Amino acid sequence: MNAIPQLPPENVFDWLDTEAEKRADAGLVRRLRARPAQAAELDLAGNDYLGLARDKRVVGAAAAAAMRWGAGATGSRLVTGSTELHAELELELARFCGAQAALVFSSGFAANLGAVTALSGAESAIVTDKYIHASLIEGCRLSRADVAAVAHATPSAIQHALSTRRKPRALVVTDSVFSVDGDLAPLGELAEICRGAGAALLVDDAHGFGVLGEGGRGAVHAAGLSASPDVVTTLTLSKSLGAQGGAVVGPRRVIKHLVDTARSFIFDTALAPASVAAALTALNVLKADPSLPTKVTDNAGNIAMQLKAAGLRASLPDAAVISVQAPSAEAAVTWAESCADQGIRVGCFRPPSVPDGISRLRLTARADLTEADVDRAVKVITATAPQGAAS
Repeated sequence: MNAIPQLPPENVFDWLDTEAEKRADAGLVRRLRARPAQAAELDLAGNDYLGLARDKRVVGAAAAAAMRWGAGATGSRLVTGSTELHAELELELARFCGAQAALVFSSGFAANLGAVTALSGAESAIVTDKYIHASLIEGCRLSRADVAAVAHATPSAIQHALSTRRKPRALVVTDSVFSVDGDLAPLGELAEICRGAGAALLVDDAHGFGVLGEGGRGAVHAAGLSASPDVVTTLTLSKSLGAQGGAVVGPRRVIKHLVDTARSFIFDTALAPASVAAALTALNVLKADPSLPTKVTDNAGNIAMQLKAAGLRASLPDAAVISVQAPSAEAAVTWAESCADQGIRVGCFRPPSVPDGISRLRLTARADLTEADVDRAVKVITATAPQGAAS
């Protein structure tokens, strides 16, 4: 038997240096870039789809709530963290989405983690699209369920995995709008497959809520599934609503089950009241101006079509996200930095963050982009494109 090496304290983490060298050789080093409060760049990298993160009504509501309720929630939702604001936001989210009930979490990641783990378990099979968000993947890893990740956007693969499962309960997990390429899952078809196999459907609508459906009610609502007894939706409050936090909406008994069993809800400090108030006010702004989602999708389509016309390999967006393929991880980093140097901030996605292994720029449209903003962004992205980026 091999002896366990005895290392001095200063050498215990030497393996981190080896891993860092491997990432550097592969062009996968990540860096934090602190932005100022008022950035001069045009932001096409963030997820403020409706342009509400700096809306004076939203910011004012957050400030007023902080003054009234304090800087933090002071405890978990089941101890001291639930306020009247939390209850009001949950009621309004459920009404807006057309569901029976809602539950607010401290983040979209926590909402996904809680929903997947609480709605599965050792007697369950989970079937997922292989391109689901990392938070859903982590939920699957912690679920103790049999997990099958199948080919992207292939309902027949979902159906096959369900029909050959070995566990009595089943949960199908998917994004509505996938966060890398911005393509839309066939939710109606997936719901039919689930019902034929006695399975529940869990949809992460982070990139659909506020952008798709009637008045921005989301992709699940647009598919006619928001009131279904076998469908559960997760949301983030940090994208279209410009705030912070996450939520699960769905059947009342599902929400009650999450309160009793979801560990990322029970043992986590509640979302700060300021963020709750901001999200609630942003939701009211969206209700008052249902044209905002259309402005997002129009801008996204315009950007994508102009980039494709310039010869770049841009995806045609179903919501707000546009993907532009780069020839390599290193080229993607350089391209994004060149765009930033010319005043356009874009996202840079590389493996292992992208499940298909393709590096790309990731652009996000907003409702408040002007025609001049779109033209400027397209011009910069096209002019800085590296060799091999054109199709």
